[in-house]
Amino acid sequence: MDPTPPTPIDPSASSSSSSSDPSPSPGHAIVCGAGVIGACTAYFLAKKGVRVTVVERCSVACAASGKAGGFLALDWCDGSPLGKLARASFLMHQRLAAELDGAHRYGYRPLDTLSLVVEEPRSGTDNHHAGGGEVVNASTPSVLPSWTDGPVKGATPIGNQTTTAQVHPALFTQAVLSAAEAEFGVRVIRGEVEELRLDPHRMKLLGVVVDKELIPAEVAVVALGPWSSNLSSISDLTRISGRKAHSIVVRPKSSQDLTPHALLLRYKTREGKQLAPEVYPRPTGEVYVSGMSEEAELPATAHQVKPRNEAVAMLRRVSETVSSHLQGAELETAQACFMPLSEDGRPLIGKLPNVEGAYVATGHGYWGILNGPATGAFLSELIVDGECKTLDLKYFDPARFFRNNARRKDCFL
Repeated sequence: MDPTPPTPIDPSASSSSSSSDPSPSPGHAIVCGAGVIGACTAYFLAKKGVRVTVVERCSVACAASGKAGGFLALDWCDGSPLGKLARASFLMHQRLAAELDGAHRYGYRPLDTLSLVVEEPRSGTDNHHAGGGEVVNASTPSVLPSWTDGPVKGATPIGNQTTTAQVHPALFTQAVLSAAEAEFGVRVIRGEVEELRLDPHRMKLLGVVVDKELIPAEVAVVALGPWSSNLSSISDLTRISGRKAHSIVVRPKSSQDLTPHALLLRYKTREGKQLAPEVYPRPTGEVYVSGMSEEAELPATAHQVKPRNEAVAMLRRVSETVSSHLQGAELETAQACFMPLSEDGRPLIGKLPNVEGAYVATGHGYWGILNGPATGAFLSELIVDGECKTLDLKYFDPARFFRNNARRKDCFL
């Protein structure tokens, strides 16, 4: 546990987007967590000349960052607090792909994206593939890729190659962190982050306790996804929860006909159950299928997250229904992960209230891969320059929970 909680602050004096008295550039920053948010934060901090150590308990991209779909959208968050962040990050993905050879290293590519209505045939009906009597909406037959030959009732374009794209999320996270190590000297170590150690009199970070050893640092960034709440510095302020999502990765016998499309399904089973799975062929030859999210207890570590067999079986059934090309495909991976969720649905990006040198970046939900680059870049501006001039981070300021919740203020007294 952190030794002494912060004292209350004047809400008007705290802002995650600016500081009237910016501190000198930190000599050493510790990033807690080697998921996509931690990797991008480490990369951009190091690019600004900060000496960075990344601490990871399990392995790089071991949680949601390695098991997500890697879908990117330019404008799907428009009209929400995430809109400007998402647009900026989508463009950063394009630039990073050029800098890091992303098309080769982690499968970056533009996509056409479709919303499909799919209904499983009732038991005993004719085979639904290859002209089994199911009709695509007559107004949009040309948008349907040839390999999507299942019982599609309707197809609607919802993104094109200028507005949607994809990466392989695990390979992307690994590539960013590898570049940070090779180009900027970032150090990655294995260990469990146990607390942020503070000077109780000055409320200033002293360092991070890792496996009972204090590593001195001027800055610490908590990017532990749903496990961020294991630190009292976070749990005393707010709660980061996790929602469990399942996915499979299958490899068809031939992938040459699998065009770059993302399929977001409104799927009805033969039993009448409504699902919302997603299907993403990847340029690496496999196909990612996700869905079946649920409430579940968060285990102690990412390596302890296990998929339910029933969810895996349902996702296989979805893939084989949507496309005959996926029937009999090799099941490479069956997996699950927990998406980190904040209490109000907005990520936390910024300084912990009234604690010098302590920052947090988590709670990105289902848009973590998309918003990783902008989160890392803008947070590095805030840390190094004392303010983020590129984007106003007020919507993501962690102090919003401190200001608006008297119960949590009591924790700081």
